[in-house]
Amino acid sequence: MTSINPSTRCASQTTRRARWPTAAVGSGCAALMLSLGAQGDSFARAYYDSRTDQLVVGMIYGGTNAQHAFTIRWGQCQDVGGSNWHDLAAEVLDSQWQDQAVRSYEETVRFSLAGIPCRPARVTLRTAPRFISTVVIPAVKPP
Repeated sequence: MTSINPSTRCASQTTRRARWPTAAVGSGCAALMLSLGAQGDSFARAYYDSRTDQLVVGMIYGGTNAQHAFTIRWGQCQDVGGSNWHDLAAEVLDSQWQDQAVRSYEETVRFSLAGIPCRPARVTLRTAPRFISTVVIPAVKPP
């Protein structure tokens, strides 16, 4: 029967253990670098401005420049059963969505609510990749 030198076995196990954290750290760094390069837009804040009847959205985005333009694509109004409330989805679109995220920028954009017929509403804002924010918009006040 062959005997194993205990010091050799321990050194071998130590080497294997040391390799695993190194590989894990390397994989984690690679994943972090990929996620930073593919960063999407997100919301810093979103609220309803009753003075101007606008949706105010603080956008945080990455890019090579600050000249991104943001637009909004409104979904269909959905009645909330048994009430006068509505649900409304809206997607905030970035004109330079493929711009490489070299530097982080923040911009406040305003979207008019003048053409929104379903109010009061709970507006769910979405932007890529999966950022969501909800804003409550009250009913239109009669003139």
